[in-house]
Amino acid sequence: MFVAGRTNNREERILHGQSSAAFLGPFVEKDIKKSALISTVCFVCGFAGTRVSIAAGWLPGVFISYGVIMGIGLGVGYLTPVKNLMLWFADNKGLATGIAVAGFGLAKAIASPVMQWLIFTVGLAPMFYILAAVYAVMMLLGFALIKRPDGYVYSEQARIRRRDIMKKPVFWAIWLAFYLNITCGLALISQEKDILHDVLRAFPQYANLSPAKFAAAISGIIGLVLAVDSVFNTAGRVGFSTLSDHLKRRETVYQVIFIMSIAVCLLQIFTNSIGNALLWAVLAMLFLVNAGYGGGFSTLPVLLDQHFGTKTVSTTHGLTLSAWAFAGLSGNQLASFVVAHAPDQAHRYAALIPVLTGLFVVALISISLVKYLGDRNVTKAVEDRG
Repeated sequence: MFVAGRTNNREERILHGQSSAAFLGPFVEKDIKKSALISTVCFVCGFAGTRVSIAAGWLPGVFISYGVIMGIGLGVGYLTPVKNLMLWFADNKGLATGIAVAGFGLAKAIASPVMQWLIFTVGLAPMFYILAAVYAVMMLLGFALIKRPDGYVYSEQARIRRRDIMKKPVFWAIWLAFYLNITCGLALISQEKDILHDVLRAFPQYANLSPAKFAAAISGIIGLVLAVDSVFNTAGRVGFSTLSDHLKRRETVYQVIFIMSIAVCLLQIFTNSIGNALLWAVLAMLFLVNAGYGGGFSTLPVLLDQHFGTKTVSTTHGLTLSAWAFAGLSGNQLASFVVAHAPDQAHRYAALIPVLTGLFVVALISISLVKYLGDRNVTKAVEDRG
């Protein structure tokens, strides 16, 4: 019951997690200790509640525990360390947020095989109790250690109301660029295995194999590609945000990401790398789009800091993460729709690439508008002081 619905549960957990981030951003801003404790309680109770619901055969309980309660813990827990690290490492904010967001991404690489091993060893339901205990210890340790830098004082007067943030065009331009980057990344990632399957099937050594033998022959290759994907995703999270520390404006990093993504997509279109089995071109597209996908996450907090200030970064970050929630629902569906309705089903995955290229172009225009508005505001401030 649970395994069959795990994809939908995951999407629901992302939706609730980033929705909670949008609503609880000001709370994280105000009290870092309480937000860390709430994240711990919700995450651990979500695991335990899922175990109870599975044992009782109560499907709504799985959605409530795994989707809603854990989602709240996930969203608050995602926000909690980001601003804190920016305060502790004020001269290297991009590097600090990059490491934090990279840790969030790497957790999947660690937790997924552990969960699979536990399911095989002790069973599905007991796994949730074991993980609840493990996460309780680790997150309570984090709760005990986390604190603001000495001298930091929260100011209620400096807080910007969410409705005032949402009235600013620059916020929506950032939101749109972030949303499109995630949508394109998820759309490509969701079809990754099938794209590789089609490319490798055209290789002479695999052409005459039966489906079962072919699947066995390429499983190692696909596993290796997915592992390298994770490396590029993590490197993008640390690398792009660190790069932003050395640039005049943080938007430039997003421009680099989108231009790079457009370039590798155009490379596929002009070479028809999927249809012609040009594995090197396909891998370049998968790896670099994945790196940009990760870099978009890690550079977001420092970009928002640049436009709205560090004192309100948790609030603006939480609001912008709502784009992640919507992209989590739309990215996979977009890819599935395009692939299913491609005029040439023999080359259905190639049909997805022009769509992604167009969306990346829109994202580039949106972030360039953000940079233009930022430059104009800086110029106006200088003129006012003069």
